[in-house]
Amino acid sequence: MTVRRELRPGDVEAIAAMHGEAYGREYRVNQNFAIDVRQNLQAAVDSGWPERGLVWLVEHDGELAGSLALTEESAGVACVRWFLLLPSVRGAGLGRRLVTELVSEADAAGYELVHLMTFSELRAAAHIYRTVGFEVTGSREDDRWGRPLTLQTYERRRP
Repeated sequence: MTVRRELRPGDVEAIAAMHGEAYGREYRVNQNFAIDVRQNLQAAVDSGWPERGLVWLVEHDGELAGSLALTEESAGVACVRWFLLLPSVRGAGLGRRLVTELVSEADAAGYELVHLMTFSELRAAAHIYRTVGFEVTGSREDDRWGRPLTLQTYERRRP
């Protein structure tokens, strides 16, 4: 397993496909989820990401097996995005290590506020977010991905 920090040609499509397949299988979301991920990824690239932000891509046996990103939203504000580890790389503390690294680098870069959007069923990710200082600041019901989900906003202010 390796973690690389640069985006290569084809990665946007691979990240979107990985999210669509994993979330479809594990959380029964429809194809609109992958479409939204793909559109958000392209919008981020068009806005200067990952040069204006950070990226971690996990590869296992030569295949994409995870992703994590930080996008700059405005001066002093960033957003955690596309955090996913496939089952083949879960359970060894990699998610916690990557999110801890992201928070450390966001603090060092001077971001005063880091936020993210997730849904309540992603309990393992939520636990990681809380252990590094994120707090739930809002929630709402949404069914745009084929079934009702409770979307949650988390925020972390730099100490």
